[in-house]
Amino acid sequence: MNKKFQQVLLTLIVASTLLMSSCTAASPKTPALPDEIVVAVVQPLTGSFAVFGNEAKIGAELAIQHINESGGIKSMGGKKLKLVVEDAGEKPDTAKLAVESVISKNRPVAILGLYISRFVMAASEVTDREKVFLLADALVPQVTQMGRQYLFRPGPTASDHGKLAYAFLKETAAENGVEIKNMAVLNEDSANGRANTLGATEAALMDQFPIVTALEYPYDITDATQIVEQLKNVNPDVVIHTPYFNDAIVFAKAFQEVGWYPKFIAGAGGCGYTDPESIKAAGEGVEGITMTYSYNPAKDTPQNKKFVEAFKAIKGYIPTEAAGMNYYDAMVLYEALEYSGKNFPDDPLKPENLRAAFMALDLKSGPAVETYPSECIKFDGKGDNTCPGVVVMQVQKGEPKVVYPVAEQEVKPVFPNPHYSQK
Repeated sequence: MNKKFQQVLLTLIVASTLLMSSCTAASPKTPALPDEIVVAVVQPLTGSFAVFGNEAKIGAELAIQHINESGGIKSMGGKKLKLVVEDAGEKPDTAKLAVESVISKNRPVAILGLYISRFVMAASEVTDREKVFLLADALVPQVTQMGRQYLFRPGPTASDHGKLAYAFLKETAAENGVEIKNMAVLNEDSANGRANTLGATEAALMDQFPIVTALEYPYDITDATQIVEQLKNVNPDVVIHTPYFNDAIVFAKAFQEVGWYPKFIAGAGGCGYTDPESIKAAGEGVEGITMTYSYNPAKDTPQNKKFVEAFKAIKGYIPTEAAGMNYYDAMVLYEALEYSGKNFPDDPLKPENLRAAFMALDLKSGPAVETYPSECIKFDGKGDNTCPGVVVMQVQKGEPKVVYPVAEQEVKPVFPNPHYSQK
């Protein structure tokens, strides 16, 4: 082999090596999926809102368990979900810190929470910046009006709750031949209370139905007898009330102490009166009172029955609103992950791809819809569900029962309130 030929051969080898290196660099590797897909639940697990947060946590845990038992995320090779938990505390600042902490320690693909609307609004600043999805279980309309790109709310809004509470009163009174000429609205002094009241008020004004008084009080109220006396003096036919948990118990006892009940007390907002812990604490005082719920524990589907039985095995009673919302929120996440795995197989967990998956969902069957109080789940550009669902629960003989809409009834509603007297 002469020297000139050797030089040509060496040049070809070098060029070939460079070409192969260039081709390799131009074809980046598909990002490897993690061994487990981390999901976080951030809820108020201590303090005055802990009754909601702890039940929400159980709902999320059961959903993750059921997803994994059913084969995980099949479009991603059966990847399992791993749930991590963080306490949101009692204030927006502690909720924000909790979200920062769980992202820093675990880098979840999504967070389920935080039940209290002002907590969600504070925390979503962090989740959006970090491109971590927040499946919010809060009701205030403003939650999805801040331009957040990675926040989705499968559940209904507080306005939906207030409107349904009014519709229930109007239709049920007519069905039972009970005349109602006016109403009062009553709420605790948070964005949630005001939004529920606004929904009910707007619906009443559309009917030109008189509202004789509107009262607001601090959510940490400890004695409501003066407010009930005010209501008694005005004497409305019906009251639509938006409480949280402790204040609902305070009011139930105040109605008993004052000895006055209107023809009906309809709760709005899913936070008190009819949940099992409220019934246990307030006893006979909540008999006959209703509350709107963002979850239907009586929905007759295989997935919902499975959830209800699993929850009852842990707590001894049917799932509350907070538990139900976190269960179906986790199932919506499951559907989005499955969609992303099928349609973006090269990088299904990339935030932009997963967001596109959420936006493409148009669910009319499957585990999320089977546990949701309407028959479809589809998101608009703000992250709200375009077919929200709400039901009305009533305490009957110490048990919460679904009484409205009529198509969802377990039992017929008792109307007027059993404590009402015409004297």
